[in-house]
Amino acid sequence: MSSSFQAPKGVSEYVPPRADLFYAIREAFAEQARLAGYGYLELAVFEDTNLFRRGVGESTDVVSKEMYTFEDRGGRSLTLRPEFTASVLRAVLENGLHKEGALPVKVWTTGPAFRAERPQKGRYRQFYQLDLEAIGSEDPQVDAETIAIAAGWYRSLGLTRVRLLLNSLGCRECRPAYRARLQEFLRGLDLDEATRARIEINPLRVLDDKRPRVQEQLADAPLMADHLCAACKAHHDRVRELLADLGVEWEDTPRLVRGLDYYTRTTYEFDHPLLGAQSGIGGGGRYDGLSEDIGGPALPGIGFGLGLDRTILALEAEGAEFAPKPRCEVFGVALGETAERRLFGLVAELRRAGVAADMAFGGKKLKGAMKDADRSGARFAIILGERDLADGVAQVKELGSGEQSAVSLNNVASVLKERLSR
Repeated sequence: MSSSFQAPKGVSEYVPPRADLFYAIREAFAEQARLAGYGYLELAVFEDTNLFRRGVGESTDVVSKEMYTFEDRGGRSLTLRPEFTASVLRAVLENGLHKEGALPVKVWTTGPAFRAERPQKGRYRQFYQLDLEAIGSEDPQVDAETIAIAAGWYRSLGLTRVRLLLNSLGCRECRPAYRARLQEFLRGLDLDEATRARIEINPLRVLDDKRPRVQEQLADAPLMADHLCAACKAHHDRVRELLADLGVEWEDTPRLVRGLDYYTRTTYEFDHPLLGAQSGIGGGGRYDGLSEDIGGPALPGIGFGLGLDRTILALEAEGAEFAPKPRCEVFGVALGETAERRLFGLVAELRRAGVAADMAFGGKKLKGAMKDADRSGARFAIILGERDLADGVAQVKELGSGEQSAVSLNNVASVLKERLSR
């Protein structure tokens, strides 16, 4: 009988075997980040609400409509994190990581984030992200490095349909003139009142409006790419040159904005065409003014957030062959109490040797225990009876072929490790 309780609506949960894939792709990312010199952060799940209001932007849907905000017992306004960048930058500043050594500070983190959205496939109220940030450098090589890490991770998973959409949103020097030009254009369109209000607060966000009726009217909208200052243009050109050198393909996407206010210069999104309306599986960009926005020193930065939920959907949509490490490689079956005690120690010995091992519990008979072995997904079974103990051997059976042989109890771990490596 199942419990009368269920997970809240819009929460993405993972149970085996799908959870094994979730864990494996997260571990694959951890290795990519480690190889590039990024250290791990473990962050608070909730923050002072003003961190997101000032950092993410009051005009964004995230802040104005989607945050889970509450008062604690002390009357303080707290918010479950809707994204990671503001929290990462807060942690870097609070702990003085930017003062401790060479810049940039290179860090990554992962975990759940929360947005009060209308739940649908690929869009959840509790969702999971991988976040990577490089803080303290304006060098376009850092932009290219972060993008290449994300692209390399997707490639390592076996995804072949991922597209990198790339744009530049300029800087605080060249964007004001473009902003005024865009506002003038948008004011002449037939838009609803809410969108008209957005024109005055953050007109770039109107470009991100997905409604077909709005997109049709934006066909002749001025583009940021045509209004970049010399420094921003040179930066963007260099990023593209570096990506080409690294063999990372991209598509210039001059209308790409993304949904957060802090982006400057390099802005990008990873898109997967098989996911329909929720095709964005990750993205990021530069945020050179965010540190000042939250009360810190001038400290440029760039980073990304990659969606674990949508990456799993993309893997399933493509039928990619990325396979997590098996939870069980060897399964033990004991016949008799004395054999069970010896097998229990043998399973522990296998685990110490780096072999994923499990065994039948509860004194099951041979037939039931072998069914458990088949269900475990193990390649080999160790069968140990009282006669085997007397002879100092265990029966090692390859479950796929059915081949079985006696192996000295003293050598079982080394023999199985060697066979598993084939």
